[in-house]
Amino acid sequence: MTGVALPETCSSRSCATIWVGQGRAAYFGPSLRLREHSGSVHCFALGVDEPFTIVCGGNERLVRSALIPPRTRHRLIAENGRMVFAYLDPGSPWVARTGGRMTGRVGPVILSDHEDDQRLAAGLRAAASPDPLSLLEIGDHADQRDERIRAALALLRTERGGSLSVAQLADAVNLSASRFQHLFTAHTGTSFRRYRLWARMLHVARATRAGKDLTTAAIEAGFASSAHFSDSFRAMFGLSARRLAVGAVLVPDRP
Repeated sequence: MTGVALPETCSSRSCATIWVGQGRAAYFGPSLRLREHSGSVHCFALGVDEPFTIVCGGNERLVRSALIPPRTRHRLIAENGRMVFAYLDPGSPWVARTGGRMTGRVGPVILSDHEDDQRLAAGLRAAASPDPLSLLEIGDHADQRDERIRAALALLRTERGGSLSVAQLADAVNLSASRFQHLFTAHTGTSFRRYRLWARMLHVARATRAGKDLTTAAIEAGFASSAHFSDSFRAMFGLSARRLAVGAVLVPDRP
């Protein structure tokens, strides 16, 4: 997989760019000054120009990079400089591989200090068209998860995936609902409900890029209302969707 590089019309210093693909997304741009939040999937954060502070529970550390698991309430404090946030399917091979390259911790679950974070940051600073997905080598590597869970994840990523229930997905992969939920959490590291929320967010991003307004895209993705989408987005990412969208360029990630 090769990501789509930063558009030439966008200044690498002032413009935020968002890449959206199948089960993954990335942000590259100015610090967003996020509030405390809890994601649905793994997030790899990298301070491109300078370190940032991560706060989780009673733990606080200044780091250059962090790998944050789903369902982990935390706050990132980056006053200046640019950041990369890469969001990956929980349980993906990339997450496991990257976790093995983190050398520190912030509290019991957040990993920090990627062994190559200085090189990664320098590569983004030097690139004429920064492409974090390629630099981080985020792609489709061999997936060793249970084939039924892989099939369920693929269904959740389809256009109607955000409306599928546990019972419907369990039936589609020939499992009981209880067994399906157990396997899903075991192989992804997150709950079905949280992953479905992530799938809905990706659908909204693709739909708005195709020209639909935010409210229409949210309803089509399975959110009960625009307010439901807004509240969910803020809780997941630490800022409002409309604030993120201002001045941002949304580009597709090549398969």
